[in-house]
Amino acid sequence: MSGSALDSSVLVLNSSLVAVDLASVRRAFCLLFKAVAEVVDVSEGSYKFHGFASWRDISEFKLRNGLEKDESEWVCTVSSEIEVPRIIRLLTYDRYPVNGVSLNRRNLFARDENRCQYCGLRFHSSELSIDHVVPLSQGGRTTWGNVVCSCTECNKKKGGRRPSGAGMKLVRRPGRPVRNPQIKLKLRRKKYYSWKHFLDDAYWSVALE
Repeated sequence: MSGSALDSSVLVLNSSLVAVDLASVRRAFCLLFKAVAEVVDVSEGSYKFHGFASWRDISEFKLRNGLEKDESEWVCTVSSEIEVPRIIRLLTYDRYPVNGVSLNRRNLFARDENRCQYCGLRFHSSELSIDHVVPLSQGGRTTWGNVVCSCTECNKKKGGRRPSGAGMKLVRRPGRPVRNPQIKLKLRRKKYYSWKHFLDDAYWSVALE
């Protein structure tokens, strides 16, 4: 399996076709192989469902006939290559996602799109820190409405003060995301476009582990 394929995500639906989770490619194939999930193949607005064997046969057919798409990713096995599915459905799981998005570093950086909320510039995650708008020393708390991404220079300039005290302004007011911010970032990539058929703000609020 290529490194890029390993880094991909697979959207997981419950038996009613409601998005409930994200899975790694490896985890998705394990679920398919154990026959507890099936592939949901989205094509021109219609859905087709395939078990592991059926999906493997379709993958081999595509390869033999040169039908693989540029945005597809493939898993190499001893005897064949199988296309990485973008969406799978759990066959017997009918629960709905639990409301709430976990406040963690990964979700915070995704919410702020790796942009310093004071100077507005984007940075690599390693160059960003988490800043409390109202400092902890002044009664601030670690909540979605009080933490933002900050670059090193802006963090140093602000120090232990509130933005107004440091002559700084926030790019936007921080708040709790309606749904997992990881989804917004992934949907910018063509290979995840098929997810849009199943992402409903009324249901999608699953926090990544």
